[in-house]
Order: sequence, then C-alpha cells, then structure tokens
Amino acid sequence: MAYLTQIERSPNTVKAYAHDLKDWFVFLGTQDLDWREVRLENVAEFVAWLRRPPTLRDGTVLILPSVEHHCTEATVNRKLSALSAFYQHAARHGIDLGELLRTWQPAGGRGSGWKPFLHHISKGAPQARRAIVLSAQRKLPRVLTATEVQTILDACDRLRDRFLFAVLFDTGMRIGEALGLRHEDIAAAESQITVQRRVNDNGARTKSRSPRTIPVSAELIRLYADYLHLEYGDLDSDSVFVNLWGRPHGHPLTYTAVYDLVKRLRRRTGIDFDPHWYRHTAATRMLRDGVPIEVVSKLLGHADITTTAAVYGHLSAEDARQALEEAGWFTGREVRL
Repeated sequence: MAYLTQIERSPNTVKAYAHDLKDWFVFLGTQDLDWREVRLENVAEFVAWLRRPPTLRDGTVLILPSVEHHCTEATVNRKLSALSAFYQHAARHGIDLGELLRTWQPAGGRGSGWKPFLHHISKGAPQARRAIVLSAQRKLPRVLTATEVQTILDACDRLRDRFLFAVLFDTGMRIGEALGLRHEDIAAAESQITVQRRVNDNGARTKSRSPRTIPVSAELIRLYADYLHLEYGDLDSDSVFVNLWGRPHGHPLTYTAVYDLVKRLRRRTGIDFDPHWYRHTAATRMLRDGVPIEVVSKLLGHADITTTAAVYGHLSAEDARQALEEAGWFTGREVRL
C-alpha cells in the first residue's frame, strides 16, 4: 500500500487494493495456506470462493448453478488484478514465490517491463502459463436525458450547486477535477476552464497528469458570475466550490458534501443519478453531435484515445438509424429489394 501511495495512485485505488488483498488473506486463512507458497490452482479456488455468498464460503453447503453469484465478473477481475500487482511487487523485491509467477499470466493491467519470477532460469525452455480472468460483460455508461439534466439543475436552490452540475454537464470533467478548480483556472473572457493537477486541501484529485483547457459556453460563464456576485461575495478563498452555509465556512467543498447534496437532489427529483453520469452524458452528447472522437478524448483528459473508444464507442439503434438515414442508405438505391 505504501508503494501505491508513493507512485501517486489515488486514495480510492489504494483503499480498493487494500480491501481486495484482505479478501485474499482471509481466503488463505480458511485454507491454511502460506501466501508465498500458493499455486495457480489456489488462485482459481479463490475465484470460486469469491463467487459464493459470504455465509456459505466454508464450503459445507453445495451451491446450485442457478444461484446468483455474490461477486460480479468485473469485481472478481479487479481483485485478481490487485492480487497480480501484489505478487509482482513481491517478486521485484526478491521474495521466493515458488512456481506461481512462472505459471500465472496476469490478464490486462498496466504495461511494465516486469518479467515473471525466475524468468532468467526458465527463458531457455517454454513455460506453460495461464491467465485467470472471467468474461465480464461491459456495462454501457449511464447517460442522463436532457430533461433529467434540466430537472436536476432546476432542483438546485443555490447557485453554487447549480453551477457545480452545470460545470460537469458543460465540460464532462470528473467530480474531483471540478472540486479542485480555483478561480485562476476560469478564464471568463476566453470562455474556457483549465484543469490542473495539484494538491488540494479537500482531497480532490485530477487523474490526468497534464493540464488541459476546455472551452465552455457563455451561459456557464454568466452562471459563474452570478454565483460570485450573489453568493460567494467577499469570501477570501482560491477555491471555486466552498462551504458557504455549512462548517468549516469558506473551506473547499468535499466529496462527502457533494454526495450529501446528490442524495437530497435524488429525493427532490426522483432521479437516481451519480455525478459521474454527467461525464458520460457530456461525452455521449459530443459524439452524437459529431465532435471527432480524438477531440472528445482530449477534452475528457484520456491518456489514450482507445479508452474513449472503449467507453463511449456505443451507439443505440436510434443513433445508427439516424446516421444511415443522413447518409442516404435507405433512399436512392441502385438495387431494388
């Protein structure tokens, strides 16, 4: 965990890895296994153990195939990724791990120059290596309709809150990026906002290592001006989003405060939404309006355009039909059916 912190993984990533590794060591305890002496078969047994409901993980009760699995495929794969990173880190530090890393081929993960343990001994002879990964169906990102976006905005009884969700909708930035905004990042005359990576008192983080500038609408800049004039006032703070009614007064708004606000808006509107849906909504809206995917990728702060294509490369049947109709696919044909 200290290593992940040192290489600037986000607190959420470190927390998730810690939780995933806890499951692994609980499993090892039930099997009376030493973590340095496990085999590939034990990793497969761990997967089966994860899929059982917690109350039935002692294995004394037979689970029927029709029973819904406790962990989804995506969750299991994430835990395996954490486990793989843990053992790779141990191998780099010279810990003898037996045959595990000679037979386990981690699926996916971050690219690196790491070689399997004892690679220098086994490289002369082919070694059978297997990947353990579950086939997980990719979920389409949840997108808000224009009516839902408007309903949520109109349900905000404070300009600060309306401006926050307006920023998310207009730019597609992450909630952590919005909470980390400072007044110097907003160029009102140019109608643009720059997302910068910096250390923030409220723990807000920016995933992108490089700064990026996002053009915004004149309406958003006007809303920002109204917010400053009518609510922000003479408050002396660099942060754009701050506590104006709660305590500590004037301090940057936190993730917890935003999610409390989201809960209130859910009850008020009946819309079960999440701040990240605004990012999905903005990206999908841009693509449907014909913005090139490479531009969308840059605006979202993706390091690689393949990430944008993988997440937002979805088209509904209506999108496909509209594109075909605009291209004249259904009319003016040379072939009569």
